[in-house]
Amino acid sequence: MASTIPFESSGYRGRLAPSPTGFLHVGHARTFWTAWQRARNAGGTLVMRMEDLDPDRSRSEYADATYEDLRWLGVRWQEGPDKGGPFGPYLQSKRRNLYLEVWRKLHQRGFLFACRCSRKDLQFALGAPHEASSQSVSTVEPPEDEPLYPGTCRQSLNYTPQLPGPTRQEMELPDGLNWRFRVPDGEVIEFEDGNLGRQRFVAGEDFGDFVVWRRDGTPSYQLACVTDDSMMHITEVVRGADLLKSTARQILLYRALGIPTPKWFHCRIVLDQYGRRLAKRNAALSLGALRQRGVTPMNILAADLPRSA
Repeated sequence: MASTIPFESSGYRGRLAPSPTGFLHVGHARTFWTAWQRARNAGGTLVMRMEDLDPDRSRSEYADATYEDLRWLGVRWQEGPDKGGPFGPYLQSKRRNLYLEVWRKLHQRGFLFACRCSRKDLQFALGAPHEASSQSVSTVEPPEDEPLYPGTCRQSLNYTPQLPGPTRQEMELPDGLNWRFRVPDGEVIEFEDGNLGRQRFVAGEDFGDFVVWRRDGTPSYQLACVTDDSMMHITEVVRGADLLKSTARQILLYRALGIPTPKWFHCRIVLDQYGRRLAKRNAALSLGALRQRGVTPMNILAADLPRSA
């Protein structure tokens, strides 16, 4: 992966990585505030990266609201779509060629296999239609509870009697197929989290072969995140605890690419009064709606607004 300065000598570099698929809520506010505080306390740089890979759900009005909400909250960044910087573009939708370069490296090194399975195929193989139907293999959002892949297309030559193997052209370009990373079954992935302590996941048990490229020509969250965090020289990733399992997946990608991993700091999840995780569709707890009701940034960041887990 192209680089102009050594990763380990770049100083502290954190990042904000919102997706413009809805309005920010209290949980986002606390995570992004933490990211800003940690960068500020370290005397480092904070990078704004807009993760707008989902063309069906990303909206410019959500991106504009994100900038406005974070500035109102007091969060400041030094690089980003609105400021520029040495590692742009800072919009994921403009970085496809970089993701394609990483896909090729992973493919050439034998870490990927082509998957022709549709959601219907996976539902049938898993025998859990209600669970699987809510999990799309084409999602570009973080796959927090992605079910274990049943291994349908995992043959060494990407061929099964039921499904034809990829053509030579499909082996050179990822479009038209889902491409999955073959996880080392049974291997323990451990890392030290700066907030939650030692974390442990078992590949093939806690998570399975995961998508890195979608059949519609879009990289997955996992591949795009690793590519950007590495190329932007991020030294610490601050995000929600719902992404702990994604961190284990991403560590495998870092290893496959031969690049160092950043440090990790996962914030506890904010829950509503019913003990449910906040979602962007809950407009009543969006920062914009709370601001209109006269709630202040200090109220947003107070420990007694919603609950944390």
